[in-house]
Amino acid sequence: MKKIFFTITTIVLAVFSVVAQIPERPIPPKLVNDFANLLSENEKAVLEDSLVQFARATSTQIVVVTVPDFEGNDPGDYAFRLGEKWGVGQKDKNNGIVILVKPKQGNSKGQVFIATGYGLEGILPDAVVNSTVVDYEMIPRFKENNYYQGIASGVQVIMNITRGEYTAEQYQQFYAKKNDGIIPAIVIFILIFVLMMRGKSRRYYSPGKSLPFWLAMGLLSGGGRSSGSFGNFSSGGGGFGGFGGGSFGGGGAGGSW
Repeated sequence: MKKIFFTITTIVLAVFSVVAQIPERPIPPKLVNDFANLLSENEKAVLEDSLVQFARATSTQIVVVTVPDFEGNDPGDYAFRLGEKWGVGQKDKNNGIVILVKPKQGNSKGQVFIATGYGLEGILPDAVVNSTVVDYEMIPRFKENNYYQGIASGVQVIMNITRGEYTAEQYQQFYAKKNDGIIPAIVIFILIFVLMMRGKSRRYYSPGKSLPFWLAMGLLSGGGRSSGSFGNFSSGGGGFGGFGGGSFGGGGAGGSW
């Protein structure tokens, strides 16, 4: 009997020790939480301001978290439990997103995982998150130890998709065609020239009708990848108001390098 009790106690303590490794909700609340010290103060400020503005405009909350180590946790499980524990997203919409990054250190590989709340799983399919946002926008820059640009590029794409500037399918199809050599550079130049002649704004299009201008510009200016810049955001002022109690159902994807 004592042996059984000891075994159960050991298992319970082990489970709670793993759960306890998830960081506590920040006070005051922040959308950029750089526990691994990968970003400069200015980079954190720019990201935070951009994410706060986005949350105010759309109610969708994107949280960026870097950690030095997962301490035995699976990165996906870590991201889901962090999102649940912090309550990322709105309770009635479950529209939270957690971008979790662990840097490469010594023999330990770098890892990234993007967890999406229930309400965004249809807008951001796992396949799109994995094959394009993570593999194309983020990891190539992480390999260069440019964590800010990798995070910024991934965040920018997620913002654009979730607010309807283009669909996840359009974004994936665009890069699939580019990688197959179907979209030559001259076509992009012609497209940009036509758009400039029309005098439209950067968000001239509606989903399903045309090639996203942002993607076209990114192809030219970033060697085939988006710029990762937040230059289209102005300083909004004011801090983040707090998390809304959103839930996560297991949607998301990640990768390593």
